[in-house]
Amino acid sequence: MQSAFARRSIFLFCCFGALISMLHTSLIQAATLEARPGGKSIKTCIDQARAGDTLLIHAGHYHEGNINLNKRLYLRGIGWPVLDGDKKYEIISVHADSVHIEGLRIINSGYSSLNDIAGIRLYGSKGSTIRNNQFDNNCFGVYSEYGRSCLIEGNRFRAYGKEEILSGNGIHCWKSDDMRIIGNDIQGQRDGIYFEFVTNSIIWRNNSHGNIRYGLHFMFSHHDAYISNIFSRNGAGVAVMFTHGIRMFNNFFEWNWGDAAYGLLLKEISDSYIEGNYFSHNTTGLHMEGSSRIQILRNVFERNGFALRIQGSCEDDSLLHNDFVGNTFDVATNSSVSRNFFSENYWDKYEGYDLKHDGIGDVPYHPVSLFSTVVENNPPAMMLFRSFMVTLLDKTEKVLPSITPAGLKDDSPMMKRNVRPPNIKHESG
Repeated sequence: MQSAFARRSIFLFCCFGALISMLHTSLIQAATLEARPGGKSIKTCIDQARAGDTLLIHAGHYHEGNINLNKRLYLRGIGWPVLDGDKKYEIISVHADSVHIEGLRIINSGYSSLNDIAGIRLYGSKGSTIRNNQFDNNCFGVYSEYGRSCLIEGNRFRAYGKEEILSGNGIHCWKSDDMRIIGNDIQGQRDGIYFEFVTNSIIWRNNSHGNIRYGLHFMFSHHDAYISNIFSRNGAGVAVMFTHGIRMFNNFFEWNWGDAAYGLLLKEISDSYIEGNYFSHNTTGLHMEGSSRIQILRNVFERNGFALRIQGSCEDDSLLHNDFVGNTFDVATNSSVSRNFFSENYWDKYEGYDLKHDGIGDVPYHPVSLFSTVVENNPPAMMLFRSFMVTLLDKTEKVLPSITPAGLKDDSPMMKRNVRPPNIKHESG
């Protein structure tokens, strides 16, 4: 019979052998292949690679049409190699999970009015990463359909279309879940970022500016968070539609001017939080239609045409501790009835007093002026702005209110600002 010592020795030897075998297998699987001009092509390397291999793509200009990734690979560019779609092809099509693509210049994808052609397109991919790439002159930049737990981070997108119909979106996600869109810079696309049927995802620290239509556009996308992004100088601002359970914290909505432009449009939104955002230099800072149970807290509305447009279809929304400073009109509505709650906001146009010295005005503030109501129903009347007659009408309405909604008021207006003005470090003017 074997002694206990012998049995333990055999057991340890077997374990050591198994470990060596696993390491050997791992080293065999984790090979590195290299593509370079005049050497192996990218497609050849992909064909020869095994799942888990690394493909280094050296500097150069590659015209390889559509590149199909159907296995788990790590693609890394050395010296910013250029993958050129020659305005014909979808450049990289990802049909595998856990793919990593980094350090590439993706340019000149095809364009089509029937198919959504992208620089990189994820087809049902799970756990993939698209990081630190440059996208130039593509229809769509990164397109995810049925993606899950993917990371799109630190990429730069530039497009040059002039019309919506001939342009695609920078980052487009459709029927995806647990997506992370972080630190990208997007300019010149139709929409900077587009979500449709996307859930449980985060959009964080992106700069979406100078796009043809929206900096951010999402519909039917629930339980998502939008944090510390900059949306500036876009055609119509940001649009959020037919969604519930969103959280928008510490974003900048700036310099969105035009007849139908706004910093942020909320349409048919419910059970959401809009907190700590900065709305500045927009035709309309925040436009709300059909919204319900929205908490709008500690935002700054500064130097907008209309700070807030809240339609009669909105109900049970709460506006608390916001600052309204330097806006042409603070609040406008198309209804004589208000079913929303305003309290402890700061209004720079408030002319009341604080005899109790508690920091809260002793008389309510009615933020809807008569002239804003007139303009809401008759936009050409804006030509009369700043005339003596308009001033007289507004003063009369404050004394004897008859047209503006009596229920839309702040019973506890603050005498000082609630929010410290943001320390703006980005280009906004």
